[in-house]
Amino acid sequence: MRVDQFYASRQADWRALTQLLERSQGGGVQRLSYEEIDRLSRLYRAATSDLALAQRDFPGHKVTIYLNQLVARAHAVVYRGEPMAYNRLLRFATTGFPRTYRQAFPFILTATLLFLLPALIAGLGAGLQPESARWLLPEYVQELIPDIEGQDLWTDIPVHERPYASSFIMQNNIQVAFLAFGGGVLLGLYTVWIMVFNGLILGGITGLTAHYGVGFELWTFVIGHGIIELSTIFIAGGSGLMLGWAIVRPGLMSRRDALTVAARKSVRLVIGCVPLLVIAGVIEGFISPAEGVPWPVKWGIGLGSGVLLYAYLFLAGRREGAASLQ
Repeated sequence: MRVDQFYASRQADWRALTQLLERSQGGGVQRLSYEEIDRLSRLYRAATSDLALAQRDFPGHKVTIYLNQLVARAHAVVYRGEPMAYNRLLRFATTGFPRTYRQAFPFILTATLLFLLPALIAGLGAGLQPESARWLLPEYVQELIPDIEGQDLWTDIPVHERPYASSFIMQNNIQVAFLAFGGGVLLGLYTVWIMVFNGLILGGITGLTAHYGVGFELWTFVIGHGIIELSTIFIAGGSGLMLGWAIVRPGLMSRRDALTVAARKSVRLVIGCVPLLVIAGVIEGFISPAEGVPWPVKWGIGLGSGVLLYAYLFLAGRREGAASLQ
């Protein structure tokens, strides 16, 4: 390849990298959107490959000198260390995660329905016919049935055990979220099973406690952390369904490329779920079982946290997203 051909074939990417570097000047990378930062890193890697090729084939040429300067300039921006990492994390929390949530909303809504519809059916069935809970619920949950029949719930966690309970709850919820996400590689079938199975359990217990007159007590315990917790499970389920759909229906892309694109969004969603599940675990371990906290406060925490969460998911990053398209 002649140097003029090399320059003509690659100059568009070099110019795009230069423009991103110029935009980052003064205000730093915080002036770039999440997608622009990702593109900056990709263009930088491509430019380093171009530089290696130019140094081999065109040593001493002005194109090689230009590329060497461009790569050095980009290196100083890409590897700025903690400030860039912090800014990327902040931008992900304020913009990247909620925008990805909205892009994946059809899948998240599907996962939500896969959970709530079986929960509703199981709740009605167990509420009207409590005997159905004995074949509807798994064995380890059936062990709770005698307590429910005696109107004795399991939600009273001793104070000295609450830190350990909170840690266990966080780990369990994070595990369920990752299972729902990872199930996507099995064409989404395992994700569907996780959502339906957990919906049946929650619905069955809810219907059973309602039948024996302790449903309100159960939901007074659940409501404080439940909206955040269930919402994150729905998000993780949606991310798994997104992976499965990319495999089943890749569209015009190859399955590998479609899965790669879907995986980027899915991983962002799951990463964003982890801090939300930590918050839910703290509430569940310390506030939900607290006898000194009156029920209106617990319901207020649950409903208030739900409003804040969905306001964040549906509204955060909209203005910046519009600006980045201009």
